[in-house]
Amino acid sequence: MTKRIPLVYALLLAAWGIIVVWQMVEHNRIREAARTDLRNRSKDIANTLSAFIRGLQFRGAVLQERLEPVLNELVTGRTNELVKSSQLISIALLNAAGEPLAAAGKPIDFTQKELLQEGERWGRQTVTFVNPVDLGASLASEGVTNPPFVLPPRRDLTNNVPPPRRDLRAENGAASRGEPPGATPTNRSGRDSHPEDRDGGPPHPPPFEGPPPGEPRGGDRMPRRPPWLRWMDEKDFQALVEKRSLHGLVLAISTESVRAASVSDLWLRCVIVCFAGVSGIGVGLAWRNLDKSSDLQMRLLRASELNSHLKEMNVAAAGLAHETRNPLNIIRGLAQMLSKEPLASEEVRKKSREIAEEVDRVTAQLNEFIDYSRPREVRWAPVALKSVIGDVARALQSDLEDKAVQLKVEGDSLTVEADEKLLRQALFNLLLNSVQAVEPRGEIQIVSRRCNSAEAQLEIRDNGRGVAPEHRGEIFKPYFTTHEQGTGLGLAVVQQVVLAHRWDVEFVPNEPRGAIFRLSRLKLSAKS
Repeated sequence: MTKRIPLVYALLLAAWGIIVVWQMVEHNRIREAARTDLRNRSKDIANTLSAFIRGLQFRGAVLQERLEPVLNELVTGRTNELVKSSQLISIALLNAAGEPLAAAGKPIDFTQKELLQEGERWGRQTVTFVNPVDLGASLASEGVTNPPFVLPPRRDLTNNVPPPRRDLRAENGAASRGEPPGATPTNRSGRDSHPEDRDGGPPHPPPFEGPPPGEPRGGDRMPRRPPWLRWMDEKDFQALVEKRSLHGLVLAISTESVRAASVSDLWLRCVIVCFAGVSGIGVGLAWRNLDKSSDLQMRLLRASELNSHLKEMNVAAAGLAHETRNPLNIIRGLAQMLSKEPLASEEVRKKSREIAEEVDRVTAQLNEFIDYSRPREVRWAPVALKSVIGDVARALQSDLEDKAVQLKVEGDSLTVEADEKLLRQALFNLLLNSVQAVEPRGEIQIVSRRCNSAEAQLEIRDNGRGVAPEHRGEIFKPYFTTHEQGTGLGLAVVQQVVLAHRWDVEFVPNEPRGAIFRLSRLKLSAKS
């Protein structure tokens, strides 16, 4: 399963890459949808403007003075919520040459010819739409579509208006009245017949009644002249119509909505990608932990099988040790009989005593091994520490007297929850270990004290030779000993008893000399 981890990581990385590409495609789709929405808004503005122009034109002509307020209203958006939401910045109407006829909003630089090419130009802040549009075009009788004609303001053309025609009948009448030629005729009320003498402005021709004699009247292909262009030559008027015909529309719209939608969607995609990455990392870590767990389960299974095998071997070894003690007892008995035989020589008796001593030593080792291999089942009961310590001290009284060791028992009289037999065995091994470690006339202390309301602590201190630093991690292992007569199972049995009671045992150097074995986390009985 460990070999699959790189493959799993590669698959997770590939899946994350697919998600990243997918989110990029989706982001481009959302951004393009926002742009398409802006294009649709520009079409709606063009349709709105077309409806306005159709309402303003008369016989194919639209007054610029009436058209410009409409453009200003479209830019400000005060009367149209659709235009207001589109954030229109500039609008301009163009002729066939790409020159502006009417504009509103922020000025547009029409010197940039590439800006006026048909299509759309996207910038950082604005987008410009340039298209030839059908803004109020009319259909002539011949089937030709006539674009609207934007009439220039009258003030822009008064300088090109020719002087009025001479009225010969008025001049003859003036001559008969004795007035000089060229005098301005007056009406009967005494006012001038020409308005320019009245207000000082340009002449006001009579109302428009159609083209002058000789001017073609056919169809609607040419718009009728307004009154202030009545005296313009036909050629000049046609040139003016050609120049003032509406052929194009320029819209500059803010891209704020596109940018807002793009940024918002980009944040969303980044969050999705981050969550996908975190999920991928989590799956990878989970897979690695699963792999480790599987490996640990396999090791645990093998350890369990080995433990079962060791238990079986332990039982078999304990049985073998138990069965070995019987022949050893027979050998010891025969050796003792030989040593007591009257006819036996002194050498035979000496050898018989050595055989008995060796048998006793081996039997002691077998007894410790059998004791070590026995399962530790704790039978909990209240145990008085001082009483157990006294019993163990009496059991080792002869050893203490042989080396003249001074034993001191100090501390509180405590009662703990424990198995008395196992506790007695652990204290016996610890005290025997201290007796073997101290020199003649040495000193051993057994101190018990209360740690808190629920736990107690027991220490066995001696001033012997202590334990070398390199051996301190080995002293609780089976068959490790530094004593010539030791078996190496005493402290191992102590650790078994401690673990069975869920206590702690540790070795601490006793300053300035000696060793301290500390039993902690002893549970106090309610009787304490």
